[in-house]
Amino acid sequence: MTTPDRRKPALLETVIETVLFEGRWLMAPFYLGLLLCLPLLLWVFGADVVRELPHVLAAGAKPEDAILMVLSLIDLSLAANLVLIVIFSGYENFISHMDAAAEEDRPAWMGTIDFSSLKMKLIASIVAISAISLLKTFMRLDEAPAPTETLVWQLAILGSFLAAGVGLALMDWLHGLSSHGEASGND
Repeated sequence: MTTPDRRKPALLETVIETVLFEGRWLMAPFYLGLLLCLPLLLWVFGADVVRELPHVLAAGAKPEDAILMVLSLIDLSLAANLVLIVIFSGYENFISHMDAAAEEDRPAWMGTIDFSSLKMKLIASIVAISAISLLKTFMRLDEAPAPTETLVWQLAILGSFLAAGVGLALMDWLHGLSSHGEASGND
């Protein structure tokens, strides 16, 4: 049995492939830019605590006030977590393995989130953030009723995000079935 003849790549082909491969580093500034968003989110988080805490601790404050404050803080926390997931998984998927952290400090999910998982985490976070926004609107209805148009738009947006998430999950599931069928057909 002879092995197929593997031709030696031409110099031009080697140069092009090397340039394309090294071009992945052009993504690094995007991830560094996203990292700059974390202090901004932290600033807004702190400002929300400073602004809302006196209202929540004041005499006559309602439980809904505390719940709304916590929901706002959860919203910001979800956004910050999402930024970190995108930075870490994007860097590891598209640029290079991250060796900066000791193994015991490395989050368990690092290096395991592929592009498909990243899409699902992204849409799940967006759905959660959208749902929290809608919940805050509903909880404030007794104080200042929101215009019907605002509620309809918030429901439509949440529904769109949910439909997109279900669609992405369905596509990933179908792709998994297709990939599994191709793998078992090659046995």
